[in-house]
Amino acid sequence: MSAPYILVLYYSRHGATAEMARQIARGVEMGGLEARLRTVPAVSSECEAVASDIPAEGALYANLDDLKNCAGLALGSPTRFGNMAAPLKYFLDGTSGLWLTGGLVGKPAGVFTSTASLHGGQETTLLSMLLPLLHHGMLITGLPYSEAALLETRGGGTPYGASHHAGADGKRALDEHEIALCRALGQRLAQTAAKLENTRG
Repeated sequence: MSAPYILVLYYSRHGATAEMARQIARGVEMGGLEARLRTVPAVSSECEAVASDIPAEGALYANLDDLKNCAGLALGSPTRFGNMAAPLKYFLDGTSGLWLTGGLVGKPAGVFTSTASLHGGQETTLLSMLLPLLHHGMLITGLPYSEAALLETRGGGTPYGASHHAGADGKRALDEHEIALCRALGQRLAQTAAKLENTRG
């Protein structure tokens, strides 16, 4: 049996959400577990259009086994009109088999997002991502206010999950508070998963 890992699953169009995923993965490793970075392909309005099996750059595409075998999940998406992006929703819509078997029940999960404007739907996007995770019976780990960066941030950061304000051109880098909160979310997921693994033995 492989070592337990946290699946950091995300969709990123311009790179901001991908950078958040890398910071969350660092937090997971700080928490003592392996982080497995995975993404999903874009969806097309043309049914014949298919993505290659391996993306040209960045993380590999996720498959259902990555999700089934994870010890915990960090799910990330840019906002699309206050909701998660279609490629991530499309992937989640294909997880009914896992739902039927209860494959994700009792595993910890957290969410993260990036938006172009400061009030561009960060909280609603995070909440939209939590809904399918609750249906799967996952245990939601938000960010507690014991994280000082939640009170100090001038950019992203919510108790529902990590967030980032990328700016209108999408080029604003993660600031120190956003990085701290991404890492805190990863660390929290890893530590929670490790505790749960120890109680299952």
